Amino acid sequence: MLRKSKKRKPTTVDSLIGQNSQIVGDFRFSGGLHIDGTIKGNVLADDDDHAMLTLSDRGTIEGEVKVPFIILNGVVKGDVYAREHVELASSARVEGNVFYRLIEMSMGAEVNGKLVRLAEEDNSPLALSHGTPEPAE
Repeated sequence: MLRKSKKRKPTTVDSLIGQNSQIVGDFRFSGGLHIDGTIKGNVLADDDDHAMLTLSDRGTIEGEVKVPFIILNGVVKGDVYAREHVELASSARVEGNVFYRLIEMSMGAEVNGKLVRLAEEDNSPLALSHGTPEPAE
């Protein structure tokens, strides 16, 4: 059975957190976000089905990440919720659970937690934003 996938439009970088920058507190965004620095707080996409986060190998997030499309190269100390797609590059390290619909994981990527696939029919806009989703059976 083939599944209709949502096409992701190429996302431009609307927000950039530089290598020498540190944010303390939650960070909300829409569109594209690229992080080279550090965020000590949650990273949340506003109601944007095409929002994308790119965390470079120099970037660190200490908090939950709730974004539809995620590319991780750096370190996340907290749970990751990708309603659509998450890509873990070879230098990615997650110290928490990863909730995903589609996942790509390169050799060398590290997850110190559970990998939990989200059910296809769970279309709630980041139902993940107000609690932990039930694992797909």
